[in-house]
Amino acid sequence: MRILSSDVRPAEAADAEKIARVHWLAWQQVYAGILPHRALQDMISARNIAWWKNAIASEETLLVLEVQGQPVGYASVGLNRVKALPQEGEIYEIYLLPEYQGLGFGRVLFAEARRLLASLGCKGTICWCFDALDHAGTFFTALGGKPFAFAEEEHGGKVLGKVSYIWE
Repeated sequence: MRILSSDVRPAEAADAEKIARVHWLAWQQVYAGILPHRALQDMISARNIAWWKNAIASEETLLVLEVQGQPVGYASVGLNRVKALPQEGEIYEIYLLPEYQGLGFGRVLFAEARRLLASLGCKGTICWCFDALDHAGTFFTALGGKPFAFAEEEHGGKVLGKVSYIWE
């Protein structure tokens, strides 16, 4: 049996190309059949290497999960964007390459994202996902998240429900 070592660290400008690859492959797998094809391709294309370099340099915090020294996942975190909700921290995105899903790496990345938010003084965490993503809901629930607020979002003429999960 081969044991894989992993590490979570802040993203660096040199990671932009590999994060863009993770994003492209993960979104293709996660959102195919949920988001209209054209809307999905437009969203993915907008996140080019330059976009990721800007994200890494911004105030938003971007974490990278490396396995055997290669970035295979990322999480972006910051302040909760919905000020009417009481949670102060938000995990905006958390994605892994498809072949690394279901192996426990998502839990590692999620725990580090929450730890970072707590170290920044954020009380409570919120994370949103489309309610059509059963696997995301199962993941967040298994991590102790509780469904809290609901919203709708339109993409390519299709209205999708969103649910937030919270951690105190």
